[in-house]
Amino acid sequence: MNNTTMQNRVPDMFGSMVFNDHVMKERLPKETYKALQRTIAEGRKLDPTVANVVANAMKDWATEKGATHFTHWFQPMTGITAEKHDSFISPVEGGHIIMEFSGKELVKGEPDASSFPNGGLRSTFEARGYTAWDPSSYAFIKDQTLCIPTVFYSYGGEALDKKTPLLRSLEAINKQGLRILRLFGHNDVKRLKVTVGPEQEYFLISRKKYYQRQDLVICGRTLFGARPPKGQEMEDHYFGTIKPRVAEFMADLDEELWKLGILAKTEHNEAAPAQHELAPIFTEANIAVDHNQLTMEIMKKVARRHDLACLLHEKPFDGVNGSGKHNNWSLSTDTGINLLEPGDSPRENAQFLLFLVAVIKAVDEYQDLLRVSIASANNDHRLGGNEAPPAIVSMFLGDELTQILDTIENDSDYEQQDRQELKVGVHILPRFARDTTDRNRTSPFAFTGNKFEFRMPGSGSSVSSPNVILNTIVAEALSQFADELENEADFESALHDLIKRTIRDHKRIIFNGNNYSKEWVEEAARRGLGNCETTVDALASYLDEKNVQLFTKHKIYTAAELRSRFDIQLESYCKTLNMEALTMIDMAYKEIFPAVSKYVDFLCETVVHKKQAGLIDVKTNEEILAQQLSKLSAQGFDKLRHLEDVRSRAFTIEDIHEKAMYYKDAVLPAMEALRTDADQMERLTAESYWPYPTYSKLLFYV
Repeated sequence: MNNTTMQNRVPDMFGSMVFNDHVMKERLPKETYKALQRTIAEGRKLDPTVANVVANAMKDWATEKGATHFTHWFQPMTGITAEKHDSFISPVEGGHIIMEFSGKELVKGEPDASSFPNGGLRSTFEARGYTAWDPSSYAFIKDQTLCIPTVFYSYGGEALDKKTPLLRSLEAINKQGLRILRLFGHNDVKRLKVTVGPEQEYFLISRKKYYQRQDLVICGRTLFGARPPKGQEMEDHYFGTIKPRVAEFMADLDEELWKLGILAKTEHNEAAPAQHELAPIFTEANIAVDHNQLTMEIMKKVARRHDLACLLHEKPFDGVNGSGKHNNWSLSTDTGINLLEPGDSPRENAQFLLFLVAVIKAVDEYQDLLRVSIASANNDHRLGGNEAPPAIVSMFLGDELTQILDTIENDSDYEQQDRQELKVGVHILPRFARDTTDRNRTSPFAFTGNKFEFRMPGSGSSVSSPNVILNTIVAEALSQFADELENEADFESALHDLIKRTIRDHKRIIFNGNNYSKEWVEEAARRGLGNCETTVDALASYLDEKNVQLFTKHKIYTAAELRSRFDIQLESYCKTLNMEALTMIDMAYKEIFPAVSKYVDFLCETVVHKKQAGLIDVKTNEEILAQQLSKLSAQGFDKLRHLEDVRSRAFTIEDIHEKAMYYKDAVLPAMEALRTDADQMERLTAESYWPYPTYSKLLFYV
């Protein structure tokens, strides 16, 4: 295909399967289009007449694209998406059908609310739940089905999904941000926008080998596996030449994503062998979250076409870099102002500093919630490794910006080119370039010019939760700032004092050094920063009174919704470890120990044959190896029985938090102990006897 053809093809392809603004302008009557836009902008209930016109236009467009069904596409608390398909057909007299789609079907659906995680909000006999169209996210076609993005809530109105809290948090930060912007004279701004760009890391391995590993198929990660002779220590995979098979996958993936209007931009090899990354262009948070959910689904689907398996688990291979999802977060206005970027005037810089210290204050006061937002059994394996920040939440600002904050706090002179005393709103801040400092890959929350990069989220999780927390805690900081500044007669003086005080009170969260070092762990403890190394430890603070007040004040969660999410996360933790323990037990009984026993038999037979032939009169290498494996097998079998025992005891514990603690403190160590012996047996067993592909085969034979 020549360059001219491709230059025309990609723009034509982009968004071709999306009922976007361009399509709506073409297909909707002018008044209907305007009414729909007002509904979206003002958050009003959609008029039934408008809904019917929109539904009919959607149906016509979708059927022209080959769609035969529609579905309400929603994001329950499973962390993945859900959909129930209905056809467009409707019977008419004479045994015929017509293709029909009503406004009622567009706006509202009814899935079973008790069969999804709900944390006790619904019982099995209370099954009714509803989905409701989110018109701020475009409908799209996938697998010949019109997908309508929706929220999901119970019969009693409680949120049962990840989209509803996100939309609420966007409303909260918009409301409080506008209060601040009005103080700076931005009366033309109608909306504060949160923009997000989630970088997605993943592994690609042979699909044939994937199906030969029960742990990968069921759990998404290898529960057994000795480290290969070569890992990532040569640093030869990162940004290296992309293998042809992987390049074909990436090209196919780009096309599928572009059709759905997903701004797939950057792709490259990541640090670990067989690991890769895809990064999109920033877009508004609600759409970015929807797009990332779609991206994960389509990655797996496209991988199957290429006889590959896409692994999104945070740590699929022990001893090899895990996968994260760096959440790039920023604030801007509908008039085009990036609020996390310095300006050219004193007032613009004062505005930048106020929003900056609002984020600093928010992260410091609610570091526990940021840790909760990325907590999972899967991500526990990754945090603290060389590819991921530690469990201690801190912020990186870079030396120059940190120095600027220090001078403001101390009312001291700033030395750049000219000495000048920094008074917020009076003197112009020294201009500093976007890349004035090095990146800090070890920082959990790094300022990178005009945005923050939250590096703690895991690759397989929805980015909704981190963004709900970020939006809410920054909204709270802005709310407190607005309460203080709105009634001040001397705005500039009060603003300076507020920024200075906020820097002084919350600078402990700022750390520009090596977050991996032991010295930082000790320093963080001296500063009073939290260090919740596991999900269970982190969740303990979820229902603290200050957090409940935060969420209820800004109408993000009711107390019942918050409690349900606490229970759901603990249940998920317990279920994950239970499933992994059962898989280990199954693999050990059915595959590992029989394979080792068979190999030991072979070694013993070889020893007997050699001795019968009179070839040896001293202890053979086969005897030594057979003894080592027999000893390891006996040890491992004891550990297998111990794992069975501790896992069964978990079911006697009723309290969900106590049960999660037991899984962390008893079941997980028992799993790790069994793995240690099994991995050693793998190293000593001939490859032809070992029951599943080794790390070398999985990571390097793609």
